[in-house]
Amino acid sequence: MTIDVFLLVGGLLGIGVAALSGRLRRLPISEPLIGLLVGIVIGPAVLDLLPVAPMTEDQTWLHTASRLLLAISVMAVALRYPFGDVRSRLRPVLLLVAVAMPAMAVITAGLSAAFLGVGLGAAALLGAALCPTDPVLASNVVTGAPAEEDLPARNRQILSLESGANDGLALPLVLVAVALAGPMSTGAAVLESLWQVAGAVAVGVAFGWLGGRALRAGEEHGSTDHGPLALFTVVLAFAVLGLSGIVKVDGVLAVFVCGLAFNLVATGSERTTDAPIDEAINRFLVIPLFIAVGAALPWAAWADLGWQGPALAVAVLLLRRIPVLLLLRRPLQLGLPDALHLGWFGPIGVSALFYLTMEADRLGADPTVLAAGTLVVAASTVVHGITASPGRELYRRAVDRREDQRQETPAQS
Repeated sequence: MTIDVFLLVGGLLGIGVAALSGRLRRLPISEPLIGLLVGIVIGPAVLDLLPVAPMTEDQTWLHTASRLLLAISVMAVALRYPFGDVRSRLRPVLLLVAVAMPAMAVITAGLSAAFLGVGLGAAALLGAALCPTDPVLASNVVTGAPAEEDLPARNRQILSLESGANDGLALPLVLVAVALAGPMSTGAAVLESLWQVAGAVAVGVAFGWLGGRALRAGEEHGSTDHGPLALFTVVLAFAVLGLSGIVKVDGVLAVFVCGLAFNLVATGSERTTDAPIDEAINRFLVIPLFIAVGAALPWAAWADLGWQGPALAVAVLLLRRIPVLLLLRRPLQLGLPDALHLGWFGPIGVSALFYLTMEADRLGADPTVLAAGTLVVAASTVVHGITASPGRELYRRAVDRREDQRQETPAQS
């Protein structure tokens, strides 16, 4: 009966989201937040219609579900923009991944040690798992007509591509954290990181090229239309994820690289028809996962953290990313409103759950790490879901105000 309740509620919620359509993007609420709240209501904490074990006790289903959703999401990110636009954003994305992401990991680890009193290993695990920007939650900020109206294309592209790239490239930081917390040596962590990243790039490039060539061949024979094409990239993502698991390379990074390679090989019209996939992912596929997450929230483990848990969540949301983006404002070529907007909207979500469960699988579940990590994820889902629409409005007003001031200055002089 549990699965029947889950399927029924997920289906009804999907129908409601479809009925509201684009209006949701103008309201202070998001699909992940709706799923999370519904999951809380039908879960053990309230109605107990979906009796599932807390995430701190059972991580197997969560790791698998987050892995699959991340694969589809980063594929959608790679296909969201023409390859020429992707290439033009390479410098800021590399800066965010190579400089900002490690800095966010260090800041989060420091905050974890300060508020929770945990050791270096546990703090490093939290820092590494919570540092990447989540592509699933970030898509609520950068996709849809309201985002295209209020936000410049450059900002939307940078945030999208960063969230796709750093989800895979966070793995070396996670492996270093595992080495600090467990029996794995630093040298072994470095070697595994090199293999996982290099292998992921090789697998992704090969499958992306093969997928693009196969699609071209199908089009030449008139056997490819929009329906199969929309599903093709999802199937391609799952194939890459499966091979990556077999050869032990970074599957999320491999899927993202595959999407970029496919984007390059395929024609512009082929890439454009994949755009609806991204909307479907963020409006529908994300709902079941967050319903399950809401039902499995570890309330007792959160209570054991005391006031330090909520304090850590607030500190991470305010200090993990905004100061870093402000310091990098000049090399990223961002105005103050742009840096503040991109600094605030670096949400923590599915990717953090994926890495938290990966760490638990390799080291055994650490109740403090899992409780604190899931609390930050829940807080980010709520806060960023509520502020996405008002944040766009504030950004647009700030930019308009700056433009008005610039126009008035020459006239006064």
